[in-house]
Amino acid sequence: MVRPILINARAAARPELGGVERWARELERRLPALDPAYEAVRPPAALVHRAGHAWEQSALPAIAARRRAALLFNPANLAPLASGRNVVVIHDAAALREPGWYSRLYVAWQRAVLPAVARRAVHLVTVSQFSRDELVETLGADPARITVIPGGVDERFSASTAPARRDRPYVLTVASRTARKNLAALSVTAERLARDGTDLVVAGGDRPQFQAESASGLTWLGHVPDDELPGLYAGALAFVLPSLYEGFGLTALEAMACGTPVVVSDRGALPEVVGEAGLYVDPTDPVAIADAVERAIGDADLGAAGRDRAARFSWERTAREVHECLRAARERPGAALRRRASGRG
Repeated sequence: MVRPILINARAAARPELGGVERWARELERRLPALDPAYEAVRPPAALVHRAGHAWEQSALPAIAARRRAALLFNPANLAPLASGRNVVVIHDAAALREPGWYSRLYVAWQRAVLPAVARRAVHLVTVSQFSRDELVETLGADPARITVIPGGVDERFSASTAPARRDRPYVLTVASRTARKNLAALSVTAERLARDGTDLVVAGGDRPQFQAESASGLTWLGHVPDDELPGLYAGALAFVLPSLYEGFGLTALEAMACGTPVVVSDRGALPEVVGEAGLYVDPTDPVAIADAVERAIGDADLGAAGRDRAARFSWERTAREVHECLRAARERPGAALRRRASGRG
């Protein structure tokens, strides 16, 4: 009898959608299609957020033990410390690198749990070379036990996507209302765009573990349902992401896939994701951000370059690479993973 690989689907069950949740949802759906040994385990709906830490640390390893799971795959940063069969995707080390961006309780939990998760895991996966370096530096993780697998973009995000209809033209950013996303730096951009009758629209909600940030002149949509996001990207004149720190940058990739010209920060992993297909700015310079957004609007060459770049990334590819990593962990937990751990961008 083949022992199952359980997927910790707590993040996949959350109604909000950020990069971590997107990873969890895509892999919960795609991995079982590659191998019937995969089985997703979701907590009760009331335990998908903060209250779910207890479920993750106690009930989940008990479930894995009862099922005699070969591995427990955790796609959303954390994992049960009682399990000795974890493979964990750690997306970044932002809470350890810049604790001021988060609530005290969240930082305390990350500091207590994340190093132990990294140390005890059978293997680690991360989403960029930037994040790999962060895990080595902040967690003391062994680079030979880290595999870099980038995220993807699905077929709903494409040049043929029907644009969303809005009363006024708009430039878009998709980001939670948190200091790390640096949305206050967009106030100058919003002021300039407003002179031409253009809105600067922000799609993304608030989360209690993030320190919220205010910014003037922006149009706040709050949480946008997942099925409305492709049209929102496709209808934008440009996309801008002035983040101070990104472990990957899925929203920039989704915008590029829709052919929307992108302007991104030159920090974190964004240069790895965007390559030569976007305009880069110093996120601490609001005037430079506004200048770049104005240059990007109507730049068909930039939009085409973004589409070409995004075509290199897919969730099918991500799922296949995760599957190969997990198969190596199940069959040859030592040498096979060391060979794969050099990573790639």
